[in-house]
Amino acid sequence: MISKRLVDGSKLVAGLCPILPSTSTPDYVSMKDYGHLTAIILVDNATTVTGSAITLKQATAVAGTSEKAVTFTTMYANLDIDATDTLVATAVTSNTFTTLTTNNKNAMYVIELDAADLDINNGFDCVRVGTGDAAALVLSVLYVLSNPRYAQATPPAAITD
Repeated sequence: MISKRLVDGSKLVAGLCPILPSTSTPDYVSMKDYGHLTAIILVDNATTVTGSAITLKQATAVAGTSEKAVTFTTMYANLDIDATDTLVATAVTSNTFTTLTTNNKNAMYVIELDAADLDINNGFDCVRVGTGDAAALVLSVLYVLSNPRYAQATPPAAITD
């Protein structure tokens, strides 16, 4: 029997608990045992919002060794999660986008990344979302690692190398 539960075939990892992004840095996850990463970013805006610049970073270890940018050109956005549950494919320019700056709105962003998109030839197998400083918003990051490379009863750890 094939399970349809997300927790059975994926690894869910909190990359950043809800916080005002300033000196905060989301955690890295290792993709060495996974073929795909979905990064889910939830944003809760207050008033006088500045937004947070969102990027993807890659490294050779979960400690952030040799960090550099990851190229991505599309993200999926829902700019009013209180009114709709629809994600819209949105082009990304220069591997960066800024979260919604509308006061008192809640938004969700999803970034999809295949392990093959990393610089694997040079040993890069770890990824994190990069968040820029912002004002008047709370942001969180959830990683969903999927397509495990090896069949195991329990999905392998993603927060260690």
